Amino acid sequence: MNKIYLDNAATTPTDARVVKAMDPYFNKIYGNAGSLHQSGRESKVAILNARKTIAQILNCKPEEIIFTGSGTESDNLAILGVARANKKFGNGIVTSNIEHHAVLYPCEQLESEGFQVTFSKVDNSGILILEDFKKAITDNTILVSVMYANNEIGTIQPIAEIGKIIKEIKENRIERNINTPIYFHTDACQAAGYLDLDVQKLGVDLLTLNGSKIYGPKGTGVLYVKAGTKIDPIIFGGGQENGKRSGTENISGIVGLALALKIAQANSKKEAEKESKLRDYFIKQLSTKISKLVLNGDAKKRLPNNINISILDIEGEAMLLWLDKYGIFCSTGSACDSQSLEPSHVILALGRPYEYANGNLRFTMGRQTTKKDLDYVLKVLPKIVEDLRAISPVNVRI
Repeated sequence: MNKIYLDNAATTPTDARVVKAMDPYFNKIYGNAGSLHQSGRESKVAILNARKTIAQILNCKPEEIIFTGSGTESDNLAILGVARANKKFGNGIVTSNIEHHAVLYPCEQLESEGFQVTFSKVDNSGILILEDFKKAITDNTILVSVMYANNEIGTIQPIAEIGKIIKEIKENRIERNINTPIYFHTDACQAAGYLDLDVQKLGVDLLTLNGSKIYGPKGTGVLYVKAGTKIDPIIFGGGQENGKRSGTENISGIVGLALALKIAQANSKKEAEKESKLRDYFIKQLSTKISKLVLNGDAKKRLPNNINISILDIEGEAMLLWLDKYGIFCSTGSACDSQSLEPSHVILALGRPYEYANGNLRFTMGRQTTKKDLDYVLKVLPKIVEDLRAISPVNVRI
């Protein structure tokens, strides 16, 4: 049976070169980086080199890189850490209503602590409505968090433009002698490997990355924190990562993450060109072969590897299980929410009715994806849709 993996937004296979680079740090160079002996010093050097590699890619200082255990942890540290460290200045937080739950849930936690969170809306293509976004920012706002590219529908937000807006707000506050700081965070986990991560060009104060989306090891993450940013730790202990993230460092994971990011960014243009052609081909063929199919997200301002569709009159979970039977692996949205019976908050945020969220499928390609893989899906999926619609009591009008 064919096995076609089209769930790369959930996680990617680990690059063989990354596995090879990690291997020595499991049982040859395994000292605690905080130890003074040679084995510890060797581990410390490995971390320093990884930090330099990532800093070069992000165009920042090595000391502005914090290693964490995941993208989720990095998001939590950015949101909770900045908000709590700056609450004496203000309690306003602005984010979008299509963020990953690694941002939304910390924001909800902060609401219970007395912070005022505004969930700025997106338009029907999933792009932030900048006029509404600007109005949401007040003199009380201390933190803004907008994801670079959405994990479900693949839409790319104008982060550099938002960065300029935040810069203007900062300058205006200085002119008016208002000492309330405002920090800008972006979750760039899905963007890595496709988009420019230069934090100077983006105008961000904090940026989240992880390893599992870029052919690196799972359980690894990075948070870029611009020098001077006031941020409190959320994990306490030995004071590693300059006191911002305690815990014995995952040396092999850090080494693997740095190499994975280096490879991903070096090949980003080539991969984007290849996958965008396959994406456009797949969308066109799906629309031709399957009726009552709707593309979710902006048709052009989206990640090269993302195809998110709603096939009406049937449940996404049913299609997913049938596709799995044929060796086709995709998802109905975010893998992190796969155990939830709630419809996708992202699809609903586009103004789509429940039925669209109910019939949702997400295909996300990777380095290994070929046209032959997609043609196999195009052969199998239409028949699945036909069979499921034949027994479905639903008939949605478009």
